[in-house]
Amino acid sequence: MTRPDASRTDPWSSGQVNVTRTGEDPRRWWGLVVIALAQLMVVLDATIVNIALPSAQQDLGMSDANRQWVITAYTLAFGGLLLLGGRIADLVGRKRTFMIGLVGFAAASALGGAATGSGMLFAARALQGVFAAVLAPSALSLLTTTFTDPKERGKAFGIYGALAGSGSAIGFIVGGLLTEYLNWRWCLYVNVPIAVIAFVGALVLLHDRPGHAGARLDVPGVLLGCGGLVAIVYGFSEAQPRGWSDPLVLTLLFGGVVLLTAFVWWQSRAPMPLLPLHIVKDRNRAGCFLTMGLAVIGMFGLFLFMTYYLQVVLAYSPVRTGLAFLPMTAAIIVGSTQISARLMNRVAPRMLMVPGMILAASGMVILTQMTVDSSYTTEILPALLLMGLGMGLTFMPVFSTATAGVAPQDSGVTSATVNTSQQVGGSIGTALLNTIATTSSTAYITAHLTNPAQKALVVKEGVVHGYTVAIWWAAGIMLLAGLIAGLMVTAKPPKQGAPAQAPVPESVA
Repeated sequence: MTRPDASRTDPWSSGQVNVTRTGEDPRRWWGLVVIALAQLMVVLDATIVNIALPSAQQDLGMSDANRQWVITAYTLAFGGLLLLGGRIADLVGRKRTFMIGLVGFAAASALGGAATGSGMLFAARALQGVFAAVLAPSALSLLTTTFTDPKERGKAFGIYGALAGSGSAIGFIVGGLLTEYLNWRWCLYVNVPIAVIAFVGALVLLHDRPGHAGARLDVPGVLLGCGGLVAIVYGFSEAQPRGWSDPLVLTLLFGGVVLLTAFVWWQSRAPMPLLPLHIVKDRNRAGCFLTMGLAVIGMFGLFLFMTYYLQVVLAYSPVRTGLAFLPMTAAIIVGSTQISARLMNRVAPRMLMVPGMILAASGMVILTQMTVDSSYTTEILPALLLMGLGMGLTFMPVFSTATAGVAPQDSGVTSATVNTSQQVGGSIGTALLNTIATTSSTAYITAHLTNPAQKALVVKEGVVHGYTVAIWWAAGIMLLAGLIAGLMVTAKPPKQGAPAQAPVPESVA
């Protein structure tokens, strides 16, 4: 039965906003391809350069202390500026912001690929992060407002969740292939044709209402919120080379907490807040944000350790290392599109998220048993499959639940908050778990190095020991994510035929 268009007042503009049933636009699935392509480009770019980093370091003469900035410059700008990017999408218009993000990301990628020195590469990576912070929230909010029918929404978010969960692993595969058979620079150049295709597709297929004319950006909120996030992400990034007790690290972390506290205070008083507090006060959304952040802490730690374990300990080539992650990627896609998407309209979101986190934690526990000569087929592969299946079950209901029922004028900033929890969680996970691993390895080597003739073996065993200790911590964090999902996410499954994007009866002020 055809339902008439719904019309409701937008408090950010003077007119009426028409919300049209998704079934009326047959091109929406091609629009999903465009959105998914852009999101995949952003997500995989966080890891695609990892495998290429040794080649880039040698080519550009980077020091061991500075090479981390190839990764950190991207995640720092991305995680710190996402809230701003989300609000810009709400003010300017999602489609326009999406297309600006694509152009900027492509230009920054080309600049990085052509880098003649380490400074130029660091700057290009930071610029990529800036435009990713503009692109990612507009992509998710376009998806949110395009698919409102619960059944179609489940399929769309299943695809999106699969890309969000598997994009990092795909980055390792693509990075390995490009590095081994072409050049490390192609890990950056590859974004240009992808962005061009997505731009043309967005121009033809995507539709959006205009931005909010006359609305103003919350400048104090931008400075406090983005400054606090940048300080915290930067602090956790610097904890890896400097140590947790370093004065700079402590100052950054404490300063970030102070700035975010001031940010929350200001948002309750700002006339047009950067992050309307009713978004994070909602129990289900808050539970989704926390679940996402904690899940990604464990996932990014796994990617870091398994990359070094496979290449350094088991002596895999870059391509073989990338292919080793392929079963995990397939499991994420199956869990997201074939299980979560099919069950989302029948069961409550936490009935998918909690088992997903338990499965992922179980895979982590299996990895804690790995040694210097573990078999990939019998010891590593089962763990990666469980991890992938668990992540696939979790990510799709997190994205869908966190963005359901959000007023259109808040969809961009809500999407940005989901992505912020993902990026900040990844930065924290990399720094936290890597510090735990390094400390444990050093202690093990010191305690067991009694015979100089066995130094090489003891060092290798110490490195693996450090990985397993950190993976135990990651498993515990995954279980905590499952507990939070079970206690906080109380949403019921959406009713068949009812629009998932129901109006939110709350003022943005």
